[in-house]
Amino acid sequence: MDARRRIELQGRTFPRPSKTRVITVANQKGGVGKTTTTVNLAAGLAMSGLNVLVIDNDPQGNASTALGIEHRAGTPSVYEVLVEDELLVNTMQECPHIENLWGVPATIDLSGSEIELVSLVSRETRLRKAIDRFIADREAAGESQMDYVLIDCPPSLGLLTVNAFVGGREVFIPIQCEYYALEGLSQLLKTIDLIRSHLNPDLRVSSILLTMYDGRTNLAQQVAGEVRSHFPAETFRTTIPRSVRISEAPSYGQTVMTYDATSTGALAYLEAARELAERGQGSSSPRRPAQMQEARS
Repeated sequence: MDARRRIELQGRTFPRPSKTRVITVANQKGGVGKTTTTVNLAAGLAMSGLNVLVIDNDPQGNASTALGIEHRAGTPSVYEVLVEDELLVNTMQECPHIENLWGVPATIDLSGSEIELVSLVSRETRLRKAIDRFIADREAAGESQMDYVLIDCPPSLGLLTVNAFVGGREVFIPIQCEYYALEGLSQLLKTIDLIRSHLNPDLRVSSILLTMYDGRTNLAQQVAGEVRSHFPAETFRTTIPRSVRISEAPSYGQTVMTYDATSTGALAYLEAARELAERGQGSSSPRRPAQMQEARS
Protein backbone atom coordinates (compact mmCIF):
# COMPACT_ATOMS: atom_id res chain seq x y z
CA MET A 1 0.00 0.00 0.00
CA ASP A 2 2.82 2.41 0.86
CA ALA A 3 4.55 1.67 -2.45
CA ARG A 4 1.33 2.36 -4.35
CA ARG A 5 0.81 5.63 -2.48
CA ARG A 6 4.38 6.69 -3.14
CA ILE A 7 4.05 6.10 -6.88
CA GLU A 8 0.70 7.92 -7.05
CA LEU A 9 1.81 10.95 -5.01
CA GLN A 10 5.45 11.48 -6.02
CA GLY A 11 5.83 14.81 -7.77
CA ARG A 12 2.08 15.31 -7.86
CA THR A 13 0.75 18.88 -8.16
CA PHE A 14 -2.54 19.43 -6.37
CA PRO A 15 -5.28 21.63 -7.88
CA ARG A 16 -5.16 25.29 -6.87
CA PRO A 17 -8.44 26.69 -5.44
CA SER A 18 -10.09 29.60 -7.24
CA LYS A 19 -9.88 31.68 -4.07
CA THR A 20 -8.25 31.39 -0.66
CA ARG A 21 -9.73 28.58 1.44
CA VAL A 22 -9.80 29.49 5.13
CA ILE A 23 -10.17 26.29 7.15
CA THR A 24 -10.56 25.97 10.92
CA VAL A 25 -9.23 22.67 12.29
CA ALA A 26 -11.24 22.01 15.44
CA ASN A 27 -12.47 19.47 17.92
CA GLN A 28 -13.50 20.26 21.50
CA LYS A 29 -11.99 16.95 22.62
CA GLY A 30 -8.26 17.06 23.29
CA GLY A 31 -5.73 14.56 21.98
CA VAL A 32 -7.47 13.75 18.70
CA GLY A 33 -4.69 15.07 16.46
CA LYS A 34 -5.81 18.62 15.67
CA THR A 35 -2.37 20.20 15.66
CA THR A 36 -0.71 17.18 14.04
CA THR A 37 -3.33 17.22 11.30
CA THR A 38 -3.06 20.98 10.78
CA VAL A 39 0.70 21.09 10.30
CA ASN A 40 0.98 17.92 8.24
CA LEU A 41 -1.87 18.84 5.90
CA ALA A 42 -0.28 22.27 5.51
CA ALA A 43 3.08 20.68 4.74
CA GLY A 44 1.53 18.29 2.22
CA LEU A 45 -0.28 21.11 0.42
CA ALA A 46 2.83 23.32 0.38
CA MET A 47 5.05 20.53 -0.93
CA SER A 48 2.66 20.16 -3.86
CA GLY A 49 3.30 23.78 -4.86
CA LEU A 50 0.45 25.58 -3.08
CA ASN A 51 0.88 28.64 -0.83
CA VAL A 52 -0.17 27.81 2.73
CA LEU A 53 -0.40 29.82 5.96
CA VAL A 54 -0.88 28.18 9.36
CA ILE A 55 -2.27 30.34 12.18
CA ASP A 56 -1.40 28.83 15.55
CA ASN A 57 -4.34 29.93 17.69
CA ASP A 58 -3.54 27.57 20.58
CA PRO A 59 -1.60 29.02 23.58
CA GLN A 60 0.36 25.75 23.84
CA GLY A 61 2.15 26.72 20.60
CA ASN A 62 2.57 23.13 19.43
CA ALA A 63 1.92 23.98 15.78
CA SER A 64 4.67 26.62 15.95
CA THR A 65 7.05 23.98 17.32
CA ALA A 66 6.22 21.50 14.55
CA LEU A 67 6.71 24.16 11.86
CA GLY A 68 10.10 25.09 13.30
CA ILE A 69 9.25 28.78 13.70
CA GLU A 70 10.24 31.05 16.59
CA HIS A 71 7.63 31.40 19.33
CA ARG A 72 9.44 32.64 22.41
CA ALA A 73 7.82 35.36 24.52
CA GLY A 74 8.03 38.72 22.75
CA THR A 75 7.93 37.24 19.24
CA PRO A 76 5.28 38.94 17.05
CA SER A 77 2.43 36.47 17.14
CA VAL A 78 -1.31 35.90 16.84
CA TYR A 79 -1.64 37.64 20.24
CA GLU A 80 -0.66 40.98 18.66
CA VAL A 81 -3.10 40.33 15.82
CA LEU A 82 -6.04 39.66 18.16
CA VAL A 83 -5.37 42.18 20.93
CA GLU A 84 -3.30 44.94 19.34
CA ASP A 85 -4.70 44.94 15.77
CA GLU A 86 -1.31 44.07 14.27
CA LEU A 87 -1.29 43.15 10.59
CA LEU A 88 -1.13 39.42 9.96
CA VAL A 89 1.69 39.85 7.46
CA ASN A 90 3.90 41.40 10.18
CA THR A 91 3.69 38.25 12.32
CA MET A 92 4.28 35.64 9.59
CA GLN A 93 7.41 33.50 9.56
CA GLU A 94 8.57 31.22 6.77
CA CYS A 95 8.87 27.54 7.64
CA PRO A 96 12.60 26.69 7.40
CA HIS A 97 12.07 23.17 6.04
CA ILE A 98 9.34 23.65 3.40
CA GLU A 99 8.90 26.25 0.67
CA ASN A 100 5.55 28.03 0.26
CA LEU A 101 4.67 27.39 3.92
CA TRP A 102 4.34 30.17 6.48
CA GLY A 103 3.20 30.26 10.09
CA VAL A 104 1.85 32.82 12.52
CA PRO A 105 3.17 31.63 15.91
CA ALA A 106 1.47 31.44 19.28
CA THR A 107 3.46 32.66 22.28
CA ILE A 108 2.84 32.41 26.02
CA ASP A 109 1.16 35.84 25.79
CA LEU A 110 -1.80 34.17 24.12
CA SER A 111 -2.70 32.30 27.32
CA GLY A 112 -4.04 35.52 28.88
CA SER A 113 -5.65 36.90 25.74
CA GLU A 114 -9.14 35.53 26.46
CA ILE A 115 -9.42 37.86 29.47
CA GLU A 116 -8.16 40.83 27.45
CA LEU A 117 -10.47 40.09 24.52
CA VAL A 118 -13.58 40.31 26.73
CA SER A 119 -13.39 44.11 26.92
CA LEU A 120 -12.47 44.72 23.27
CA VAL A 121 -14.83 45.86 20.52
CA SER A 122 -15.88 43.11 18.08
CA ARG A 123 -14.08 40.54 20.21
CA GLU A 124 -15.44 37.57 18.22
CA THR A 125 -14.53 38.88 14.77
CA ARG A 126 -11.00 40.20 15.22
CA LEU A 127 -9.27 37.25 13.55
CA ARG A 128 -11.78 37.30 10.69
CA LYS A 129 -11.03 40.96 9.98
CA ALA A 130 -7.28 40.34 10.09
CA ILE A 131 -7.51 37.43 7.63
CA ASP A 132 -9.82 39.32 5.26
CA ARG A 133 -7.47 42.31 5.27
CA PHE A 134 -4.46 40.07 4.67
CA ILE A 135 -6.11 38.43 1.64
CA ALA A 136 -7.27 41.80 0.25
CA ASP A 137 -3.83 43.41 0.71
CA ARG A 138 -2.08 40.56 -1.14
CA GLU A 139 -4.53 40.88 -4.01
CA ALA A 140 -4.12 44.67 -4.15
CA ALA A 141 -0.33 44.34 -4.17
CA GLY A 142 -0.49 41.84 -7.04
CA GLU A 143 1.12 39.08 -4.98
CA SER A 144 0.40 35.42 -5.57
CA GLN A 145 -2.71 34.08 -3.90
CA MET A 146 -2.45 32.44 -0.49
CA ASP A 147 -4.23 29.21 -1.40
CA TYR A 148 -4.91 27.89 2.10
CA VAL A 149 -5.13 29.44 5.55
CA LEU A 150 -5.35 26.75 8.25
CA ILE A 151 -6.27 27.78 11.80
CA ASP A 152 -5.26 25.48 14.67
CA CYS A 153 -7.61 25.70 17.68
CA PRO A 154 -7.24 24.98 21.40
CA PRO A 155 -9.32 22.07 22.78
CA SER A 156 -11.82 24.35 24.50
CA LEU A 157 -14.65 26.69 23.63
CA GLY A 158 -13.44 30.17 24.55
CA LEU A 159 -12.96 33.39 22.62
CA LEU A 160 -9.90 32.00 20.83
CA THR A 161 -11.92 29.13 19.38
CA VAL A 162 -14.87 31.41 18.63
CA ASN A 163 -12.52 33.74 16.72
CA ALA A 164 -11.25 30.73 14.76
CA PHE A 165 -14.80 29.64 13.87
CA VAL A 166 -15.77 33.15 12.81
CA GLY A 167 -12.53 33.55 10.86
CA GLY A 168 -12.93 30.28 8.94
CA ARG A 169 -15.22 29.44 6.05
CA GLU A 170 -14.86 25.70 6.50
CA VAL A 171 -14.43 23.43 9.52
CA PHE A 172 -12.09 20.45 9.31
CA ILE A 173 -12.70 17.91 12.11
CA PRO A 174 -10.11 15.26 13.03
CA ILE A 175 -11.74 12.37 14.92
CA GLN A 176 -9.83 9.80 16.93
CA CYS A 177 -11.15 6.30 16.35
CA GLU A 178 -12.47 5.81 19.88
CA TYR A 179 -15.97 5.88 21.34
CA TYR A 180 -15.60 9.16 23.25
CA ALA A 181 -14.80 10.89 19.98
CA LEU A 182 -18.38 10.32 18.79
CA GLU A 183 -19.79 12.07 21.85
CA GLY A 184 -17.38 14.97 21.32
CA LEU A 185 -18.46 15.25 17.69
CA SER A 186 -22.09 15.68 18.66
CA GLN A 187 -21.21 18.53 21.03
CA LEU A 188 -18.96 20.16 18.44
CA LEU A 189 -21.72 20.19 15.81
CA LYS A 190 -24.05 21.98 18.23
CA THR A 191 -21.38 24.60 18.84
CA ILE A 192 -20.81 25.13 15.11
CA ASP A 193 -24.54 25.50 14.59
CA LEU A 194 -24.64 28.24 17.24
CA ILE A 195 -21.74 30.05 15.54
CA ARG A 196 -23.59 29.85 12.22
CA SER A 197 -26.78 31.20 13.73
CA HIS A 198 -25.22 34.24 15.39
CA LEU A 199 -21.79 35.07 13.97
CA ASN A 200 -20.82 33.30 10.73
CA PRO A 201 -23.72 32.08 8.56
CA ASP A 202 -21.34 30.84 5.82
CA LEU A 203 -19.51 28.39 8.09
CA ARG A 204 -19.83 24.74 7.05
CA VAL A 205 -18.29 21.43 8.02
CA SER A 206 -16.48 20.37 4.88
CA SER A 207 -14.16 17.61 6.06
CA ILE A 208 -13.87 14.85 8.66
CA LEU A 209 -10.64 12.87 8.99
CA LEU A 210 -10.27 9.66 11.00
CA THR A 211 -7.00 9.73 12.97
CA MET A 212 -5.05 7.22 15.09
CA TYR A 213 -6.73 4.44 13.15
CA ASP A 214 -5.77 0.85 13.93
CA GLY A 215 -7.55 -1.48 11.54
CA ARG A 216 -6.67 -4.49 13.70
CA THR A 217 -9.16 -3.50 16.39
CA ASN A 218 -12.92 -3.92 16.17
CA LEU A 219 -13.47 -0.61 17.98
CA ALA A 220 -11.61 1.42 15.36
CA GLN A 221 -13.54 -0.27 12.56
CA GLN A 222 -16.85 0.31 14.34
CA VAL A 223 -16.14 3.99 15.01
CA ALA A 224 -15.03 4.48 11.41
CA GLY A 225 -18.17 2.76 10.14
CA GLU A 226 -20.37 4.86 12.40
CA VAL A 227 -18.82 8.13 11.25
CA ARG A 228 -18.93 7.17 7.57
CA SER A 229 -22.57 6.07 7.79
CA HIS A 230 -23.72 9.37 9.30
CA PHE A 231 -21.38 11.68 7.34
CA PRO A 232 -20.57 9.96 4.03
CA ALA A 233 -19.99 13.19 2.09
CA GLU A 234 -17.72 14.79 4.64
CA THR A 235 -15.56 11.86 5.78
CA PHE A 236 -12.29 11.36 3.93
CA ARG A 237 -11.50 8.04 2.29
CA THR A 238 -8.00 8.37 3.74
CA THR A 239 -7.41 7.38 7.36
CA ILE A 240 -4.38 8.34 9.45
CA PRO A 241 -2.79 5.36 11.23
CA ARG A 242 -1.15 5.36 14.62
CA SER A 243 2.48 6.13 13.87
CA VAL A 244 5.62 6.56 15.94
CA ARG A 245 7.11 8.74 13.19
CA ILE A 246 4.22 11.21 13.37
CA SER A 247 4.69 11.48 17.15
CA GLU A 248 8.49 11.88 16.93
CA ALA A 249 8.60 14.60 14.28
CA PRO A 250 7.66 17.65 16.48
CA SER A 251 10.54 16.93 18.86
CA TYR A 252 12.83 17.72 15.91
CA GLY A 253 10.91 20.90 15.04
CA GLN A 254 9.51 19.30 11.91
CA THR A 255 6.39 17.81 10.41
CA VAL A 256 6.45 14.13 9.52
CA MET A 257 6.63 15.20 5.86
CA THR A 258 10.26 16.28 6.25
CA TYR A 259 11.18 14.09 9.22
CA ASP A 260 10.43 10.84 7.39
CA ALA A 261 8.75 11.46 4.04
CA THR A 262 8.59 7.76 3.16
CA SER A 263 6.86 6.64 6.37
CA THR A 264 3.30 5.34 6.38
CA GLY A 265 2.14 8.36 8.40
CA ALA A 266 3.67 10.88 5.99
CA LEU A 267 2.15 9.16 2.96
CA ALA A 268 -1.26 9.04 4.67
CA TYR A 269 -1.19 12.76 5.40
CA LEU A 270 -0.01 13.55 1.88
CA GLU A 271 -2.92 11.51 0.54
CA ALA A 272 -5.28 13.38 2.87
CA ALA A 273 -3.88 16.70 1.61
CA ARG A 274 -4.55 15.61 -1.97
CA GLU A 275 -8.09 14.65 -1.02
CA LEU A 276 -8.63 18.02 0.66
CA ALA A 277 -7.40 19.84 -2.44
CA GLU A 278 -9.50 17.75 -4.82
CA ARG A 279 -12.64 18.10 -2.69
CA GLY A 280 -12.33 21.86 -3.01
CA GLN A 281 -12.78 21.49 -6.77
CA GLY A 282 -16.12 19.69 -6.46
CA SER A 283 -19.46 21.32 -7.14
CA SER A 284 -21.41 19.54 -4.42
CA SER A 285 -21.74 21.34 -1.09
CA PRO A 286 -21.37 19.35 2.14
CA ARG A 287 -24.32 19.49 4.50
CA ARG A 288 -24.53 22.29 7.00
CA PRO A 289 -24.07 21.48 10.69
CA ALA A 290 -27.83 21.51 11.43
CA GLN A 291 -28.37 18.79 8.84
CA MET A 292 -25.40 16.83 10.19
CA GLN A 293 -26.69 17.10 13.74
CA GLU A 294 -30.04 15.72 12.58
CA ALA A 295 -28.26 12.79 10.93
CA ARG A 296 -26.22 12.12 14.09
CA SER A 297 -29.33 12.02 16.28
